[in-house]
Amino acid sequence: MTSTTATTRTDSDGFVETLRAYSRRYHDQHPFHVRMNEGGLSPRQVRGWVANRFYYQENIPRKDAAILANCPDLEVRRRWIRRITDHDGTVAGEGGIEAWLRLGEAAGLTREEIRDHRHLVPGVRFAVDAYVNFSRTRPWVEAVASSLTELFAPDLMAQRLTAFERWYSWIDPAGLAYFRARLEQAPRDCEHALDVVIEHCLSAESQARAADALSFKCDVLWGLLDAIDQAYPE
Repeated sequence: MTSTTATTRTDSDGFVETLRAYSRRYHDQHPFHVRMNEGGLSPRQVRGWVANRFYYQENIPRKDAAILANCPDLEVRRRWIRRITDHDGTVAGEGGIEAWLRLGEAAGLTREEIRDHRHLVPGVRFAVDAYVNFSRTRPWVEAVASSLTELFAPDLMAQRLTAFERWYSWIDPAGLAYFRARLEQAPRDCEHALDVVIEHCLSAESQARAADALSFKCDVLWGLLDAIDQAYPE
């Protein structure tokens, strides 16, 4: 007879495999992203991507704050809050948002034009706002599950860093610090999020909701690139 512990372990392994299978829908497969990694983007397209992606970057702490507001688990909150400080920094001149602004400057944009959203296309705004709203209104464990695209992020960041260094040498290498930081942060963050989801999603129903949340996040990131691709055809 199979023990309860063994059965739980098997179910958990299958659940994790299901989540990892969403890598096939991750935005690194999007044609725009493929062209980026192959060196096929013009400076205008790179700048358009950087300017529009900033709206996503600056909303990440708001998404994480929404998860914290809904989360009753003290231990989860103690670890999750680090995501906010990673992006906002603890003092001026630090954090992921600042690093992204420096990427924009290295690519030839000004801070003013990035911050005032003059290049922001409607589809990007819609996708990002939908993600923040999802994190505010859905159960906190589902919002955590939606962040599990980070399972696939370390490989993406490594490939992106290599591509930018090889193909887009006109960008000051100092501006690529955001990508380098995420090589360390993303594995740490996704390990915690995965542990939380595994611990709280024990039934088939809750696991299905978690998978649906991850699917939604994949759609958000794909839709974001769809909008950028259409706005910057060349």
